[in-house]
Amino acid sequence: MLHNLFNSAQNRHIDPDLLDGISDKEVIRWSPFLKAEIINAINKYNNSSTLGSDKLSWRHLKKIIKNKECISKLIDIANTCIKLGHWPSHFKISTTVTIPKLNKASYDSTKSFCPIILLNTARKLFEKMIE
Repeated sequence: MLHNLFNSAQNRHIDPDLLDGISDKEVIRWSPFLKAEIINAINKYNNSSTLGSDKLSWRHLKKIIKNKECISKLIDIANTCIKLGHWPSHFKISTTVTIPKLNKASYDSTKSFCPIILLNTARKLFEKMIE
């Protein structure tokens, strides 16, 4: 569908002056993350969930944030990402694991498999904090 939309719009003329009619909005400063926000976000995750692509479990991360210096560093990383408007490439890496579904007569089609995408654990935590 995306391919078809791109092809249908590829040769159309776009008037960039159309954007001049949109008034500028006041820039709102992002409030820095707080310790309570990271604790609240991390407590929503189950300790037995699958490891992320960084091989870090929620159980381990929950132990790590009990250390004041470690939680401070995680908050600094999250705040810096927002301040700079940059999402490090390490957070963008994911791993796809394909698991065969049980009791299938044949494993010749893609419907016989279940793909699971493993994202970076810190990335998921920061996204949950943003939510």
